[in-house]
Amino acid sequence: MLIDLKHLREEYSSASLELTDVPAEPIALFEQWMQEALQAKLTEPNAMTLATCKPDGFPSARVVLLKGLNEEGFIFYTNYNSHKGQELAANPKAALVFLWLELQRQVRIEGIVEKISAADSEAYFQSRPKGSQIGAVASPQSTVIPGREVLEEKVKALEQEYANQEKLPCPEHWGGYIVKPTQIEFWKGRASRLHDRLVYTKLEGKGEGWKIERLAP
Repeated sequence: MLIDLKHLREEYSSASLELTDVPAEPIALFEQWMQEALQAKLTEPNAMTLATCKPDGFPSARVVLLKGLNEEGFIFYTNYNSHKGQELAANPKAALVFLWLELQRQVRIEGIVEKISAADSEAYFQSRPKGSQIGAVASPQSTVIPGREVLEEKVKALEQEYANQEKLPCPEHWGGYIVKPTQIEFWKGRASRLHDRLVYTKLEGKGEGWKIERLAP
């Protein structure tokens, strides 16, 4: 028997999101919202859905963690040989979604994806707990394996090999990506489903900057 979801609904009563109240740069507004999510002590507020595209045109999505933010964009780390890594190599465009239900907020991002430098990837890799470093080296991410024992054996071997080291060398197949946004939409829940949606679209050419518009909910 299927679960009946058609009557499941949440009434939103959040404050408004106005064109006159937001900064000219979307990264500044995102940073403000992230700070408020952190202050609200939400569980993993840096969790984001990452959507890429398969060669056959089918979309592919999964949740990853935002690990860096600067004026250029949004940074995450992964195995370059994973499904998402292969998809980004073939088509370096992606979409991100952040959902903070407790704050009645959502952020949608579309952009161009580039690898960050090997030096920056290694610096982050070696800042992780040793167990996480070993796990990243041991896992041939996204490939079929006969059982979990394959991973456990690799982990055990790496633990012995690096018993006297806290920092492992960063594998060539592992590192960071930056999503450089071309469009960012900020959504805020309002009563009667008349939600607020403001979208920033990057302008190209002389002066550049961003165009900000309101979208119908």
